[in-house]
Amino acid sequence: MDEDIGDSKQPESVAAVLKVFAILNALGERSDIGITDLSVRLAMPKATVYRFLQTMKGLGYVRQEADSERYGLAMRMFELGSKALPSPELVDLAKHHMQMLADATGETVHLGSLIDSEIIYIHKVDSRHMLGMYSRIGRRAPLHCTAIGKVLMAWEHPERRDRILDGAEFKRFRDKTIVTRPAFLAELEQVKKQGFGEDREEFDDHIRCLGVPIFDRLGQPIAGMSVSFPTFRFDVEKAPEVVKMLQTASRDISEKLGCTHYPIPA
Repeated sequence: MDEDIGDSKQPESVAAVLKVFAILNALGERSDIGITDLSVRLAMPKATVYRFLQTMKGLGYVRQEADSERYGLAMRMFELGSKALPSPELVDLAKHHMQMLADATGETVHLGSLIDSEIIYIHKVDSRHMLGMYSRIGRRAPLHCTAIGKVLMAWEHPERRDRILDGAEFKRFRDKTIVTRPAFLAELEQVKKQGFGEDREEFDDHIRCLGVPIFDRLGQPIAGMSVSFPTFRFDVEKAPEVVKMLQTASRDISEKLGCTHYPIPA
């Protein structure tokens, strides 16, 4: 736990705010958790944790399971978080296209945006198959080994991209993960040249992804959209068809966001 949370030198009001956000962060990392676990994890008295949880529950930001009495984040937190998106209407504009892509491919479709030096999934449509890519809305993922991360960086302004990558960790997740900045920059050149990004089992074992960027009215990449395949269902010969569907969807969403000069050639 952050030492500042328990710092006696902090004004009482500041300390209370730090405790609230510590609890919210802990709830964000676990789908459901009990007061005792939260108390131990955050080094807070159970009575304090309970008091804050009941207040947040009353405000609608925390929910409590009736059977287990465990706590989790409520949908009002998602509603609040969605207002922080680069374009508030982005998810609404993308929903239909994502569902159509999922129906056409049978696979999981993700919408992701930039947060710090990572991506965060802000919407998804699950695969119709039993076996697909595990993910959840709100999950973070690295830039350097995801299709969405690659397309966001490939079309980003070079100076801003450099600042973003200064905070990125080129961690190895799998044998095929790109682990150096020069190699990643070379990959971005290829991504921009071909008009789409790929994850070739670089983040999750046995998962291939194809992704494209979505642009705002200034022509800046504000999100990425991808289709994820288990490798045994990924057909290289059909990949161009999937890319074309992604680009068509991206172009329509981007134009509705005010993008007048879509940067990827038809």
